[in-house]
Amino acid sequence: MRILGIETSCDETAAAVVEDGTAILSNVVASQVEIHSRYGGIVPEVASRQHMLSIIPIMEQAISDASVSAGDLSGIAVTNGPGLAGSLLVGVNLAKALAFAWNLPLIGINHLEAHIYANWLGTATPAFPLLALIVSGGHTDLVLMKGHGELVRLGRTRDDAAGEAFDKVARVLGLGYPGGPAIERASREGTPCHRLPRAWLRSSDDFSFSGMKTSVVRLADELGITGTEQPDPKAADVAASFQRAVVDVLVTKTVDAANRLGVKQILLAGGVAANGLLRDTMLRRSPVPVLIPDPALCTDNAAMIASCGYFHLRAGKTSGWDLDVLPGLTIG
Repeated sequence: MRILGIETSCDETAAAVVEDGTAILSNVVASQVEIHSRYGGIVPEVASRQHMLSIIPIMEQAISDASVSAGDLSGIAVTNGPGLAGSLLVGVNLAKALAFAWNLPLIGINHLEAHIYANWLGTATPAFPLLALIVSGGHTDLVLMKGHGELVRLGRTRDDAAGEAFDKVARVLGLGYPGGPAIERASREGTPCHRLPRAWLRSSDDFSFSGMKTSVVRLADELGITGTEQPDPKAADVAASFQRAVVDVLVTKTVDAANRLGVKQILLAGGVAANGLLRDTMLRRSPVPVLIPDPALCTDNAAMIASCGYFHLRAGKTSGWDLDVLPGLTIG
């Protein structure tokens, strides 16, 4: 079964063809980072207009790279939430048109669930029950997955997502956009010598990063870091301290939940899962095997959408022509 996946939830325009949920035949991504970096963040209207310009060529390239035609496909999977409304509309409307024209099943996909399925695109097969930590620019969720389609959200961020906090701290420190890679690069030149607060929220599996972010703003002010002079050696130390604090909270709470629930594996997912310190720390501290996608599959892509779509289609879960975008869609 070959599934064409389409992804336009934020600022990446992507299309991919995946066979049987695990084999990537093609995976094409057009990034808008250079366009949005001048604004220090994503401008929704700009993102949706860029999707309109890119989506058809990207889709055609994905089909060409996979050496398939419409007759070789078993379904069209598309992200319908969460994300930016205008961006989601571009992908959903194209998917509807293709599914209608080619007489193929339409499969609406939860972007967060799809991030988990990036782990099915590697060499190892995940084992249930498992615990998935989804960390991205807009979401930080801890999810128990008992089987395909059986997901329970255990915890979420109560304020800033981890990736969002990275972006904001990078902006304060003058490190550039996107914040995650910028913080990681700066951390290599610094030492985590500043003690930052951790919000443990011991009574739940929820996360909170706003207090940590505010502490960095105050620390930067005390150190005279203006965010306008490059490079500032003091900024590297603050970046390293912040990165360590975020990773400490993410790993500790995930490991505690894994021990409590007796899961067989921990899966990382989402853009922040590409962070080297998070990957290394989770592998070192986890009591069970850890699966982490290739860094290129951690960020938004359509291969994970197609993989998730395969398992939905195999279970008989398809969407009607009334499929709509759900910008605030949650998981579990």
